[in-house]
Amino acid sequence: MDELASEMISLQEAGAMNVNLVTPTHFAPSIRASIHMARERGLHLPIVWNTSGYETVEALRDNAGFVDVYLTDLKYADSRLAQELSRAADYPTWALKALEEMVSQAGEPVYDYHQGSQRLLRGVVVRHLILPGQVEASLEVLHLLRSRFGSGLLLSLMSQYTPVIPSGSPILCSFPELGRVLTSDEYERMLDAADELGFEDYFWQEGDPAQESFIPDFGI
Repeated sequence: MDELASEMISLQEAGAMNVNLVTPTHFAPSIRASIHMARERGLHLPIVWNTSGYETVEALRDNAGFVDVYLTDLKYADSRLAQELSRAADYPTWALKALEEMVSQAGEPVYDYHQGSQRLLRGVVVRHLILPGQVEASLEVLHLLRSRFGSGLLLSLMSQYTPVIPSGSPILCSFPELGRVLTSDEYERMLDAADELGFEDYFWQEGDPAQESFIPDFGI
């Protein structure tokens, strides 16, 4: 914990915009203790909780007072698709409850300027990865977010799905489109829908939909 607190202070001294904690949930108690220690030493950077969204409300409530920004996913609004692609039929239920708790804690977006760049101090950013052939399911996610939260959160529409499923895999028999990248027409349809639904401030990606840099080195 002391080492992590020291790293947070080092990031601040190096000019970092925030402390971004990636997939932190399974270390949550130790991380919160480290944040407390770092703040006693002068840490004032925003704390970002970077998560898949598959969290319990009870676990998130313990983050109150420690986390400033939630960077989360909403992968599916359809439990059937969640089961078929991720073996997690309950994902939409849990992720939506978790998102409600995140919004309750972090509130609407608040910004400042840090070293000449705009910085998010508080708020929630919801990422959604659009899957090839599943635009209707992604539209359902957009409608759900808009109806539940209005403009009280930020949206990030990602086009970077990169096919790594081996040919002959059973999943490709049911979803052959997962063997290709997202088309520009599919992505443009999602951007148009976000505009039509009134999402005024959202992140979108330029360039090719899939790049080699998106593929982790699984050999590490």
